[in-house]
Amino acid sequence: MDHTDLAILSELDKNSRATVSEISKNVSLSTPAVSERIKKLEEAGIIEQFTMKLNHNKMDLSLMAFVFVSLKGGASIPQFRESILSFPEVLECHHIAGEYDYLLKVILKNTQELEQFISKRLKGIFSVQKTNTLINLSTIKSDLNRIDRP
Repeated sequence: MDHTDLAILSELDKNSRATVSEISKNVSLSTPAVSERIKKLEEAGIIEQFTMKLNHNKMDLSLMAFVFVSLKGGASIPQFRESILSFPEVLECHHIAGEYDYLLKVILKNTQELEQFISKRLKGIFSVQKTNTLINLSTIKSDLNRIDRP
């Protein structure tokens, strides 16, 4: 990857729906050259998918929380992971090192939904031993990608 590839990625990060023509103007490269570079970035697996970012507040999903999860010794990890994948409230699930086994990023309407999610759904998974929840008050930065911009 070179400076031009980073510039193209930066443009796509700003607007994944930007046309190749728009990107070519912003990076001072011909449309066919930009198209070919994007294709190569996809083939190399650098671009995995084109996506969107939702405004959860406008969807009445204003409570974001981070839930640390400890599993019981000898617990069924595949069963836990399968359950987590089925929960639409879970935006992210990270297997972590330290006191806890997993960190979940969840989005819900309110504290009542959070209570139901933790008490009924999450702790309803047999392998879950303990949780610790932090409620997000505000978000200062939320980037989907890290791009070393040119």
